[in-house]
Amino acid sequence: MNENDKPRDEAVEKELEGVPEEFLDKSDAETVEEETSGLDKALDRLREDLEVAKQEVLYAKAETQNVRRRMEKDIQDARAYAATGFARDMLSVLDNLERATAAIPAELREDDKMKGLVTGIDATLRELEKVFGQHGISRIASVGLPLDPNQHQAMMEIPSDGHAPGTVVQEMQSGYMIRDRLLRPAMVAVAKKPD
Repeated sequence: MNENDKPRDEAVEKELEGVPEEFLDKSDAETVEEETSGLDKALDRLREDLEVAKQEVLYAKAETQNVRRRMEKDIQDARAYAATGFARDMLSVLDNLERATAAIPAELREDDKMKGLVTGIDATLRELEKVFGQHGISRIASVGLPLDPNQHQAMMEIPSDGHAPGTVVQEMQSGYMIRDRLLRPAMVAVAKKPD
């Protein structure tokens, strides 16, 4: 037994009566216990701060990954659809070439003077369609299919016994997609029940 473990003498106890605790000498065990308690509290606070910091780092990492993914998608979209405006403008060129080839009568196609011109127009049309295909631009199917408001623009209704109502019976202007996006809707005539 050391000196701190001995009970205090009765006379000392009587003299110390009424003296506030803060003025009394504390035993070494009480001092060590208070210091340990204070250190434990500080350690607990540090652990809580560490947990909060870990969560903040995880949130920051997740947000960074989300931003990176969004940027990658935006870059892919920009690459895939960069030619949209130019392609939309080139559709009128394609339309005019198709009209030109359709307007050439059969007898002029066989004429030796016109053969070169007709062959040149046909070759230009095929090349333009090939370039469109290379860039993911494709024609929308229309005639004989049900009207799809996401791809077709109904311009008029035609009474028809041979087609179900809502079926595309005529295409006035071809529609086009660029990959999975609409570039231009097909302008069509739709069947309706005869009156």
